[in-house]
Amino acid sequence: MKKQLLIFLTICCFPFMLNAQMPERTPENIAKYKELCRAHIYKDMKGMYREAGGALVFPFLAPGSNQYLDMLWDWDSWLSNIALRQILLENGTEKDKQEALKYEQGCILNSLHYGGMDGWIPIWIERNAPSREEMLKTRNPWKSNMHKPTLAQHAAFIVRNMNGDAEWLRDDFYTLQAFVCKYLNFHRHKATGLFYWETDEAIGVDNDPSTFYRPQGSSGSIFLNALMYRELQAMAYLPGCLNLDDIAVSFEKEAAVLKGKVQEHCWDPRDRFYYSVDLNLLPVEKPDIKGLYPGQLFLHVGQPRDYDCLIQRLSVWSGFMAMWAEIATPEQAKEIVRIHFHDTCSFNAPAGIRTLSPLEKMYNVRASGNPSSWQGPVWINVNYLVFRGLVKYGFTEEARELAEKTILLLGRDYERFGALHEYYLPDNGEPVLNKGFQNWNLLVLNMAAWLDGKPFVTEF
Repeated sequence: MKKQLLIFLTICCFPFMLNAQMPERTPENIAKYKELCRAHIYKDMKGMYREAGGALVFPFLAPGSNQYLDMLWDWDSWLSNIALRQILLENGTEKDKQEALKYEQGCILNSLHYGGMDGWIPIWIERNAPSREEMLKTRNPWKSNMHKPTLAQHAAFIVRNMNGDAEWLRDDFYTLQAFVCKYLNFHRHKATGLFYWETDEAIGVDNDPSTFYRPQGSSGSIFLNALMYRELQAMAYLPGCLNLDDIAVSFEKEAAVLKGKVQEHCWDPRDRFYYSVDLNLLPVEKPDIKGLYPGQLFLHVGQPRDYDCLIQRLSVWSGFMAMWAEIATPEQAKEIVRIHFHDTCSFNAPAGIRTLSPLEKMYNVRASGNPSSWQGPVWINVNYLVFRGLVKYGFTEEARELAEKTILLLGRDYERFGALHEYYLPDNGEPVLNKGFQNWNLLVLNMAAWLDGKPFVTEF
């Protein structure tokens, strides 16, 4: 308790001590670091390109640092591709755009190459990875996590940028349907209609306390459900591009149902925020007895529980994902921004959005790579996704603030070290880990273009 009080007082009462190393947010600094980011990113663009070989039978996009040098990752490749398209828009020739297409499509095709009728697709694929059959000898696909629900979104993003041409996807479209339907059929809690992680392994937001070290299958994650809602919308778009309209209708219905379930179960009217939920409740069952005898008392039978989950009131950044996915109502979004975005004692830091509030006992910003640390540090994909939610609901000033903080953070990193890092301390912007990490960090370009009133690339 003393530790939390000290953190609270330091952040709220002495912010000048903590942000002393962050550049001042002036028009001159914004312009300076914006151009510095652009110069470095334009030069390093092809650092994410990887050629086909081994288990990866198509060219693909990699995060671009030594730690992730030659691997295909699920949501990493999707967000990297959005940044890549911005680079090509600003600084690419037609030849560059045609060259990039094979790497973009290869991210999808490599993943689908590992798919099957059961729908299981791995979270990451290494060049020397074993075959799918060998992988499944050492894991139960029904009890382990798989590729996050960003695969259809990534495919839809590419198809939209090809003016609706999805023919490159037709031969593997069944496998993509099987993947999404595996989530629908085997990773959904029947009572609430929400999706859950099987385990806490490789969920992307690795040690998010709403899932980390919790019982298997118990976390109805708002992060997962927001991704899944957009994945279902992508699956409603893609069949239309292949003249499979009847299939599109079924996914449209699933998306509408999920949106309602998230609003019902994950919105907290007390805190006015979206939270993950606890699904780890004992089942309601009739007593296993042969008869009633005088004096015997059977607990629970008079009034068993009539709720199917409990809100996890943990101040995790992923509550903002309800705005990114456009699940939140306009009234809810207004309250989220007023109460939570503006709270400098919780999420709003000099370097962007803290992944966990310092007021939570789990807050910890020390370096960690396995699991990666999401207990407070600033990640650029988080800054971007929160930024996009703000833009979608019309919170222009708040979006501007977050975009400018991100530009200052990364521009200063380039200025000092000539490279970017994986994540950062929230209050002074110091890099924590993994120099050379590119990946979704390059989305700073999309934010900068929005600031300048120029065309900017968005996710599907």
